[in-house]
Amino acid sequence: MTDEQTTTQAAGGRRVLAGRYVLLDELGRGGMGVVWRAEDSVIGRQVAIKELRLPDGAGDPGVFAERVLREVRTGGRLNDPAVVTVYDVVNDGGSTHIVMELVSAPTLSDLVRAHGPLPAAQAAAIGQQVLSALRAAHEAGIVHRDVKPGNIMVAPNGRVKLTDFGIAQAVDDPRITTSGMIVGSPAFMAPERVDGREALAASDLWSLGATLFFAVEGTVAFDRPTTAATLHAIMTEVPYLTRAQGPLASAIMGMLIANPEARISPDQADGLLAMAARGEQGGQATVHYGPPATRAIAAPENGAGAKKRGAVKIGAAVAAVVLLAGGVALGKWWGTDATDPAMKPTLTYGPGGSVQFDYSSSYPCYNRPLEGGGSVGSDNGVECKKSHDFEVLSKSSMFDHDSSTDTAVAGYPDEGKLRAWAEAECALGFHSDAVKPENREQLSYQALIPTSGAWTTPPTSSGSVVHDAYCVVTKRTGGQLDRPMVEKVK
Repeated sequence: MTDEQTTTQAAGGRRVLAGRYVLLDELGRGGMGVVWRAEDSVIGRQVAIKELRLPDGAGDPGVFAERVLREVRTGGRLNDPAVVTVYDVVNDGGSTHIVMELVSAPTLSDLVRAHGPLPAAQAAAIGQQVLSALRAAHEAGIVHRDVKPGNIMVAPNGRVKLTDFGIAQAVDDPRITTSGMIVGSPAFMAPERVDGREALAASDLWSLGATLFFAVEGTVAFDRPTTAATLHAIMTEVPYLTRAQGPLASAIMGMLIANPEARISPDQADGLLAMAARGEQGGQATVHYGPPATRAIAAPENGAGAKKRGAVKIGAAVAAVVLLAGGVALGKWWGTDATDPAMKPTLTYGPGGSVQFDYSSSYPCYNRPLEGGGSVGSDNGVECKKSHDFEVLSKSSMFDHDSSTDTAVAGYPDEGKLRAWAEAECALGFHSDAVKPENREQLSYQALIPTSGAWTTPPTSSGSVVHDAYCVVTKRTGGQLDRPMVEKVK
């Protein structure tokens, strides 16, 4: 930290910090202080200077300056293109100033407010770059704590910079903060932080999910009229996407899972965002700033409609992910962890498959095991309160079909990618609130995917081609289940 404590005046009456930084004009201000454009008179380059100001009664400014210095030094060692470079920290006139790389670009917040929701490919590309910066920070033991649209700058060439590393953590110190003071932006604060727990790397991932929701929807998912209402929404509500589909929707909703242990990992999020950034053509999509066409997605039903028997509707965020992921060939976007002890090998069903499975809309539970070469059909369906060998957790349709010809709109995909897609949905459902933790400990889960024959040949009973993947749960130690294992939507 520069020891200069007295502000001097340059020619023309401009303020000079530490004898070298000439403040030129104000770039913006917020709750944490003012950002200036300045010139480093020693090197001759322009910089951005954030003048931090603690709220009245927030604590000892000396302790605050000490903490900022420590955290910013740590953040200054981060080496990632999406991290704003920190050059210096100056204590001047009782205020702490952070000297940073000057980025001439609007924030993501400015961009969306001015031009509307972003196209999926552009939002995903932004998300990838922010995620890269966060991963570099997490590997260095740094949690950002304040990932939000206002801290993400987007240049016209698509390059992204994430700023304010270390600042939120520097403020969130028991020696500095006062009772009831909220550190970070409430609408982008992960549920575990609202609940009073320590910020985790997964907390930054949740905030990135909320940020990308804003980018593609144009609205803040959990923003409410008061801070208390906002925090209550974060803890109790699940937002519904209306514009995003496929891998981007799955990435956002996977990051917004309330339980940090069940949240998708950075690797999984990166795979989803990479696929969305490439677009449907497999190449980098053209970036534009106008709002894209909206495809409304209905929220899950409540009341009587939700109680109809059929494939069990899995709860909360997972229901939204499964719904929104339909209709797009996702490929191997998840990168499922094959070491998960609860996951059993995926089975294929249909002509040439490892099992024959005829799903019944009447009962999600079956009193016959899924074994190699076996056949399970509607005659084996039972009420879940009775003893049963397995229970259907979810059913996901991957493509539509042409009802006039009963043929597939899309050909059978690569089986490995299809398998990864199904395993991903199955893992997400199993590790969500669709299965209670006390039940999860005694269960295994398993995906079922159609063979190419099932994909293209309409079964005699329905006359429609089959593009469905199933996820089932069984007793981990073998034997039968004696009660329902899956939470139904009320």
